[in-house]
Amino acid sequence: MSGGEAHVENSIWMRAVLIGGVFLAIGILAFATMGVGVANVKHHAYEDAIHKYEDAKYAYEDAKAANASESEIKALKEAKEEAHHHEIEAHLSYLTWRTAGITILLMCLTYAAFIGLGGFLNSIYPDDAGHDDHGYGGDDHEHHGSGSPIIFSLGIMLFLMGFPSFQGALGNMLSGVEANLGDLGLSMLGLVIVTAGVANWWREDLPFIGNHEQIATSDPFEGQHIRKAGLWVFIMSEVMVFATFFSSYLRMRTEWCTGWQVNAGNCEEVNMLTASDFLRPNGAMLDGLGGQGDFMTLLPGAINTFALIISSYTIVLALKTAKAKDWEAPSGFMGKLLPDQKSAVRNYLIATFLLGSMFIVLKLIEWSHLVAEGFTIGTQAGSIFYISTGAHGLHVFIGLLVMLYLIFKADTVGYDEKNGQGIEYFGLYWHFVDLAWVVIFPAFYLY
Repeated sequence: MSGGEAHVENSIWMRAVLIGGVFLAIGILAFATMGVGVANVKHHAYEDAIHKYEDAKYAYEDAKAANASESEIKALKEAKEEAHHHEIEAHLSYLTWRTAGITILLMCLTYAAFIGLGGFLNSIYPDDAGHDDHGYGGDDHEHHGSGSPIIFSLGIMLFLMGFPSFQGALGNMLSGVEANLGDLGLSMLGLVIVTAGVANWWREDLPFIGNHEQIATSDPFEGQHIRKAGLWVFIMSEVMVFATFFSSYLRMRTEWCTGWQVNAGNCEEVNMLTASDFLRPNGAMLDGLGGQGDFMTLLPGAINTFALIISSYTIVLALKTAKAKDWEAPSGFMGKLLPDQKSAVRNYLIATFLLGSMFIVLKLIEWSHLVAEGFTIGTQAGSIFYISTGAHGLHVFIGLLVMLYLIFKADTVGYDEKNGQGIEYFGLYWHFVDLAWVVIFPAFYLY
């Protein structure tokens, strides 16, 4: 089919199906390697650590019952505590690999379904469907109404209707508990419909090469591209969403008697643990929980912070390269990675995509550790933490799905100084997501 000034053969969409197949293979391989192979080895080590801890505990209790000497009891107590520490480490190590394998599998399945199903639906679309008197395919180049938002909204409604069962089943899968796969059904149907709506939008957008961009004709956005103005309005609404998370968190922190409050002399005894008590060194303790954080527990959040900052830089490089009129390939090793302008834009977008995907994997690993250590969503502090960071993670993942299309378009039609605004508009959203995390990390992880 054709539209705008670019001609897009339906066969091009089959490339998206192939990309989906690659994601499927990567997901299965990662799960088999990490979630099964390495995780099984770690699980055996975890079981051995449990047995050693139980032996040390029984030896300690027997020594106390037999009225052994204080030095012997002290030595056995230290051995028990050390065995318990190794048990915790072995459990978290197992969770790391198991969660990483499952997360990568689920992400790749979503990527494969999203790009593969979208490509398949467009590949079977009639070749002459774009030749009409309106829209990108018409002689007047006028934009026309799209049914994509209606389809998309229906899918979102079904997904949210089934979300309680969906998240319960996923939670069981990530924690190693037997899950009922039927609970995923309604939400998965919603996601399929969402994908169909997005695929229709792809079909309308892919041929567009930058000509006849719609311009606002009234205040306050007169003269601006309508898509850009709409994105700024969307970002303003997103700021208000995240403001509710931060305000609830700050409001609760003013009344909680946390470790920080005790140290400041504002209260006498800790009555609430926050995520930072489990993550940062020397966190507060309550009923034997918390206070176990060290550099390694903070590391995933720190890596994620730098990953998002770097990803904002790589997407700027993608935009700069797309709009460069006299772009030249760099010399040396980078010249092999960026051999021409079209490949450079695509590869910068791929780098952004990989950094964002790493963020999601590390985030779920971190969550699995926190839940295993007793910091659950059932507490007031836990609900605020998981909802706030979860909402941010959802924004990252949605951005990654959009980025899949940007990568596909960069590899097919391509971006240049005329249609590079597509990357620019997405970059605004991605920078907002990055900025939100730069605020979330110190507030929820360090304070």
